[in-house]
Amino acid sequence: MSSDFEGYEQDFAVLTAEVTGRIGKVPKLLGDEKKQMVANVEKQLEEARELLEQMELEVREIPPQSRGMYSSRMRSYKQEMGKLEADFKRSRIAYSDEVRNELLGDDGNSSENQRAHLLDNTERLERSSRRLEAGYQIAVETEQIGQEMLENLSQDREKIQRARERLRETDANLGKSSRILTGMLRRIIQNRVLIVMLAIIIFVTILMAIFFSVKGH
Repeated sequence: MSSDFEGYEQDFAVLTAEVTGRIGKVPKLLGDEKKQMVANVEKQLEEARELLEQMELEVREIPPQSRGMYSSRMRSYKQEMGKLEADFKRSRIAYSDEVRNELLGDDGNSSENQRAHLLDNTERLERSSRRLEAGYQIAVETEQIGQEMLENLSQDREKIQRARERLRETDANLGKSSRILTGMLRRIIQNRVLIVMLAIIIFVTILMAIFFSVKGH
């Protein structure tokens, strides 16, 4: 299971490295070449998001005692993904401003004002996105804690059930032992009663023999 995660991890590293290089090229390109580069980056970012989702699913399948390390790595990858998306937004804003200036013939001051306004909005969106990401991370961690608690409760329940079964077996064995001891005690008492009766009979027989012997003389 961890091998699958590491495979996705390697794919993510290669993909993000390619995206980083292409984002840096976007402001330097012109025309159709720049449009194609933007489209390629959008496609690769979507692939990176899908890899993150696969990695998230793999982390949820990892045993709780080993999950912490992978969760920490996932947080790092999500931060890296957020940075890539922010850098791409900035490059797209610059690209959009350039295209608009070419089409509408805006002057330099107007373009700068619009760019500053868009960058300000982008930063606000990024802050909101970070807050949402933090909330999502808290929800994921809460879910993991809940799963661990459920697993612990399930293990405790199994232990209690096994203890009850052992107690039932012990009670059954004690019952059998008690019945065996009772039977043995009963036989001992019966044997002793028989011995006493035989002793009395023998004693009476001896007395009678002595009595008749003396009387005959």
